Amino acid sequence: MLRWIRAARSRPRHDDAGPRPGALTPCSRANARDRWSFALSRERMIMNDHRRLGRELGIFDTDPLIGSGLPYWLPAGAALRKAVEDYVHELERRNGYRHVNSPVLGKRELYERSGHWAHYAEDMFPPMNVGGEEFVLRPSLCPHHAIVYRSHQRSHRDLPLRLAELGGMYRSEPSGVLGGLSRVRAIQLNDGHVFCPPEHAAAEVSAALDLIGQAHARLGVGAVRYRLSLRGEGGKYVDDPAMWARSEALLREVLAGRGQDYDEEPGEGAFYGPKIDIQITDPAGRESTLSTVQVDLYQPARFDLTYVSPEGPRRPVMVHRSVVGGLERLAAHLIEVHAGAFPAWLAPVQAVVLPLSDAELPAAAELLRRCLAAGLRAELAPADRGSLGARIRAHRLVPYQLVVGPREAAAGGASVRLRDGGQAGDVPVERLAAEARPFVG
Repeated sequence: MLRWIRAARSRPRHDDAGPRPGALTPCSRANARDRWSFALSRERMIMNDHRRLGRELGIFDTDPLIGSGLPYWLPAGAALRKAVEDYVHELERRNGYRHVNSPVLGKRELYERSGHWAHYAEDMFPPMNVGGEEFVLRPSLCPHHAIVYRSHQRSHRDLPLRLAELGGMYRSEPSGVLGGLSRVRAIQLNDGHVFCPPEHAAAEVSAALDLIGQAHARLGVGAVRYRLSLRGEGGKYVDDPAMWARSEALLREVLAGRGQDYDEEPGEGAFYGPKIDIQITDPAGRESTLSTVQVDLYQPARFDLTYVSPEGPRRPVMVHRSVVGGLERLAAHLIEVHAGAFPAWLAPVQAVVLPLSDAELPAAAELLRRCLAAGLRAELAPADRGSLGARIRAHRLVPYQLVVGPREAAAGGASVRLRDGGQAGDVPVERLAAEARPFVG
């Protein structure tokens, strides 16, 4: 016995000699958890990648015959885009913006005047010769809005003048950076410009940030950080240090007054002035700018913009702002954030009518008509497309599933099943339509 005890004491224990084959040590357990977490994150990243999910959901597609960086919107994507357009248009209207429309191209001379040709030409498409004149696809909307401002004389009583437009702009992006909807060559930009007296510029910048925050909250967008984008070295930027100092001081004043944390990044400013960029990330952790507010003291002088004040003619400040940025990048982000399960007001299809059998088809068709008349984006999934369960699964991303059985058909209603599996009972179509609007009340 004694010899056995001594032998046992002399044998190395597992914690001295290392783990038993196949045993998990604390370190290996942590490594296994990390590997599992990485694999899960990678799987989620792949599953939620808008390039895959957007095509599966019928939101957009591309074709080499159209060209790289030129995606086209499919019916579901067009419905999503229209919902965003209508929401932002109404949000801007309620906040004092007046909407305009302007051409997607202009004479080269316009962009020479604005400074784009001297500082931004490498990102623009080459000019087109038409009737002896050179025209250029616009890289931004601001020169056109400057022309709108100067279309007639302005008084200090007219200001601030807030102009907004959803318009096309075009960037000559290299092929290597293009991807899905997040980086494209043709952009539908939610743009806007506020022309105001210099002493009101800080308040207008802050109001634009409020508007951005309101829209982001409604869309389910979460900013990862705010960036104060400043000028860098080289000829890309307008060489006017005093002008830059004034603009930067104004933006810093606004950010400090709001208690907003931010990072300063030289080399990310617009060629004519600094900007506040609201940054987002995709599932792969890649960061991009969604919304922005910029202070521009350059273009008002270039276009000789003035207004009449009691002290005489004065130069307005031009505040550029984009509430939701380009609709393509926004849609890419929304697809990934919501994984296709969009809020009811954004969903391409808000309601699907599901008759239990062919006997309920006439009542279901009438219910669909009422849904469409009430403003819902709705469709019918008749019984010949499979069992009720199969049709529910096929429309699992639709917020409202309206099941019509014999009892509902007789009453002219439906049993409302929610996307999360909950039952709402017989809810009037008009109430569903009201709940599916971006602005309630």
